[in-house]
Formats: sequence, C-alpha cells, structure tokens
Amino acid sequence: MIALVTTAFAVALMAAPFHTAAHKTASAEAGGTETGSASFSQVSQAADRARNQGHLSDAIRLYSQALRIKPDWKEGLWYLGAALYDDKQFAQARNVLRRFVAYDPEPGLGWALLGMSEFQTRQYSRSLDHLQRAMAQGMRDQKDLAQSVFYTAAVLLTRFEHYDDSMGLLLALVKSGQPSGPLTEAVGLAALRMPYLPAEIPSDRHDLVNMAGEGTLAIEAQHRDDAERLFREMVAAYPGDPGTHFLYGAYLLGVRPEDGVRELKKELEVSSSNIPARLRLTEEYVKEQQLDLALPLAQQAVKLDRKRAPAHMMLGEALVAKGDLDAGIRELETAREEEPQTVRIRWDLMRAYLSAGRSQDAAREKEEIEKLSQSGPGE
Repeated sequence: MIALVTTAFAVALMAAPFHTAAHKTASAEAGGTETGSASFSQVSQAADRARNQGHLSDAIRLYSQALRIKPDWKEGLWYLGAALYDDKQFAQARNVLRRFVAYDPEPGLGWALLGMSEFQTRQYSRSLDHLQRAMAQGMRDQKDLAQSVFYTAAVLLTRFEHYDDSMGLLLALVKSGQPSGPLTEAVGLAALRMPYLPAEIPSDRHDLVNMAGEGTLAIEAQHRDDAERLFREMVAAYPGDPGTHFLYGAYLLGVRPEDGVRELKKELEVSSSNIPARLRLTEEYVKEQQLDLALPLAQQAVKLDRKRAPAHMMLGEALVAKGDLDAGIRELETAREEEPQTVRIRWDLMRAYLSAGRSQDAAREKEEIEKLSQSGPGE
C-alpha cells in the first residue's frame, strides 16, 4: 500500500494553521468578563501550544476540553480530528470530522481526512463519496495527502467494480511522479478486474496480481518487452483464471491483433460472462469490417448489462457500420443517456445523424462536444 495512507500526513496538517473566524473570536474573548469565555481562551491556547510542541495526547485532551466549552469552534474540531487520526483513533476522528464538515463544508482537506477516517473504519461507500468530494474541491498544497486520497479512492473504486476509473487514478499517480512499486498490487487488481482491496487479496493470488500489475506498469513505462514477458508468464501460470487472457489479449491487440483476438476468445471460454472481452472483440471486428462477427458479441454484451453505456455504444457502432442507421442511432442515444460526458459517444452520434440527414441533431452534438472539450474530454 502506498505510503501515508494511514497516518503520517496528519502531522503536517496539524502543523499548518487552518484559520477560521471562530479562533479569532476566541483570542478576543481572553479579556472577557464571563468565566466560560476566559476558560475557553486559556484552554484553547494551551491546546495550540501542545499541538505545536508535538504533545499529541495533551493536544487531544485540551482540544476536547475546549470544545466542551465551545462546541462550534471549527478550528478546534479540525485540529482535534487531525490529532485523533494521527493517534490512530479513527472512529473518534471520524465523528469529530463529521462535525467539522457540517459547520464548514467547503474545505477539501476536511472531506479528505474524513474519508480517510471512514476508510480505516471500513465505511467504504461513505469514504469513497467523501474522498471524491475532496478531489473535486482540492486539497491546497498538501501533496502527500492528495496522493493518499487518490490512492485510497482508486482502491475503493476497484472494490466497487469501477475498474476503468480506478486505473485512471492509479496511472495519474504514476504520471505525477509517485513511485510505481507501491502501486503494483492496486494496479494488478484493477487490470484483472478483481473487486478486492490490496489487503483482501487471497493468499494464492498474490503472484497473479503482482504479475498483472507489473505488466501493466511496464506498458505505462513503454517497456513492451517486459510487459509481454510478464503477461505470457501470467497466462501460463494461471490459464484458467478470469481476467488473465483478457489482459494479455487487450495488450496484444495493439501489437499483434490476430494474437489479441485469440486471447480474448480464450477469455470468453474461461469467463463466459466477460463483457469487456466482448466489447474489445466487437471493436476489433468493426475495425476489420467483420460486422457479422461484431454484432452478436455486442448484442450479448447489452443483454448481460443493459445499463452499460460502452455496450450500447459498441452495438450502435456495429449497427451503423452495417448500414442500419435507425437502430444504431437508438443504441447510441441509449449510451448517451447513461454517459452524457463521454465524447466518443457524441462523435458517433454526430456522424450517424449526418449520415441520416439529421443536420440539426448533428449540430447539437457538435456543440456538446465543444463544451465537453473545454471542460475536459471524456473517454
């Protein structure tokens, strides 16, 4: 697992000021006449001193005491949550950080640490939601925290079977300069489409996952000879495991398409319900204009998962290529409903509309493509 996933970044977060109006008010109250205000000021300042001096247990005790006096002190909630997280009191950190984001839902840092706390307490669905919110809002200049958040979100996406999204995050980490070694298992799980966290890998599948991860990372590093060797060893050692022939076949399509098709067919013999293998075969057959082979595979993929946009997209492409514009457009429109941000689907639709003489519809798709391209292209 990538370094910093559990605790270390909390120290840096505790050391950095998280200014809020509440803390400024606390300082002003030091000269107040009410006993509660004076007590809060003294305790909060003592908590800050303990934090700055690295006295974790004292900081936790004093921030807790100050928050009993002033429960809505946002800065205190932040520092207490970070201290509890650093002390591996993850359930307590989670509870405090939930209070913090309720008072101040804007900072991505709060959602990040809350999501990490929920990951440690195995509340995986909530964790993923909050980590994705942190990524959307940004985490200021906390690079270590951002890397941990991206990694944790990626492994959770794999566990929830969003393998392509997971792989995208993991490869983004590699491109950002993160050492690839600690990412190997996570990449291998996403590549093999195995819905596990790295800690949940069955003991007899560690070698398989590592070979898949190393091979995929070798492709990313453009070490194709290493990638092919690893994938060849993988399918030789695990010929009956779902995912192995698909991974090797998907690689081979780019270098020796005939061999890639052969491996993808083997994948379907091992795993008859494998949708990605059907879609990659469909795509290859459409490219080769073998439409009688492409159509049944795409139809089977749609039947296996009627909500999967890529299945409708590939069926639409095959139908359009075969000349059945009306049916192809219907499938592409279904794909667009499922994934309106995917640029490829809209390109397909624009071309199909033009072929069908529907110029206004084609112009609308072109406008949407331009909007999506400005905000970030889809797959």
